[in-house]
Amino acid sequence: MSNKNRTILGGVMLIVFLLGAYLIYGVFGGQDDLIPTGNINQDKTMSIDFTVQDIEGNNVKLSDFYGKPVVLNFWASWCPPCKSEMPEFNQAYKELNGEIQFLMINQTDGDRETIETGSEYVKSQGFTFPVYYDTNLEAAFVYNVTAIPTTFFIDKEGYIISQVKGAMSKEILMSNIEKIK
Repeated sequence: MSNKNRTILGGVMLIVFLLGAYLIYGVFGGQDDLIPTGNINQDKTMSIDFTVQDIEGNNVKLSDFYGKPVVLNFWASWCPPCKSEMPEFNQAYKELNGEIQFLMINQTDGDRETIETGSEYVKSQGFTFPVYYDTNLEAAFVYNVTAIPTTFFIDKEGYIISQVKGAMSKEILMSNIEKIK
């Protein structure tokens, strides 16, 4: 077999392997990963704690915000749908004046998105909501975030009430916030 044929065969085998892995994940992966072991309340899904960093590099946990409702948004500065909804989040953050905790989680992979690019974008747009940096992508992994923007609405007891994948209008954002008040 020639080197060219081996290369083609190797490429085909890689594609078949990746497709198989994708299909297996589709069957066995997904939202059920959010239900922690031992959750006794089957009607609600308890949020899972994670650690991110604030702009000063301090560790912050989701559980630090329990006691108030939380809007948990995953975004990146290179993401057009994320950018389209951020003004709505900022306006809601200002209007609600601390009644709801906003955790705007920047997907800081260190390559496509860095703390610098994320914070520069927020500053250039004049956003005032708090931004946190998922520098090891722990939060994204724990919440099975496969696309951004993705937003979770968590009540004051720490239960996930709803989730929205994709950009939201202000009406959809406020409707989901009403569910966690």
